[in-house]
Amino acid sequence: MEIITWVFIITSAVLILTPGQDMILVMSRSIAQGPKAGIVTAFGVSIGLLGHTLLATLGLGALLLASEFLFNIVKFIGAGYLIYIGYQLFTSRNHALDMKNLPTISYKRMFMQGLVSNITNPKVAIFYFSYLPQFVIPNDENQATQLLILGCTFATITFLIKGPIGFISGLLSFWIKTRPMVLQYIHKTSGVILIALGLRLALEKRA
Repeated sequence: MEIITWVFIITSAVLILTPGQDMILVMSRSIAQGPKAGIVTAFGVSIGLLGHTLLATLGLGALLLASEFLFNIVKFIGAGYLIYIGYQLFTSRNHALDMKNLPTISYKRMFMQGLVSNITNPKVAIFYFSYLPQFVIPNDENQATQLLILGCTFATITFLIKGPIGFISGLLSFWIKTRPMVLQYIHKTSGVILIALGLRLALEKRA
């Protein structure tokens, strides 16, 4: 394997492990509904990255950089969605000891939460547009194909990292969910973080 490939894999892993809205979403959903919930949410996030891969390949990253109007539309949709999810977590009042009474959502909705949270973040699109090309071999006729492969690889690494993190968080969910104060703290903390990330996204300007 070429050195540049290892550099891409290592730097991608470091970036993916950096705490952010996707990681908080995966862990909070896993704690709420168990290991499978974390894996499904992580899968949704990864599929969202595949969407960004296609958009970057088609050049939308450049369009977001060029058009402030389009950037703001996508930005506010993503920010509003994060704030909505954060508000739901923060205002959750059901912390009963009976696990059957805990608020739940379908796996389909978990998947969509992960996907929408990621795909509506214009910073991810711009990140893809600025990060992936650094590993494209210049003067090659298949640069678009390279970009597509790199994006798919990044999405796969994301799932391979966030999936297990979600699974482990889910394994601890029984211990957490049988302690109402712990669950309440996690819900409110996760809610505040997601709301803060949403507000930060809404206030951010193009690089």
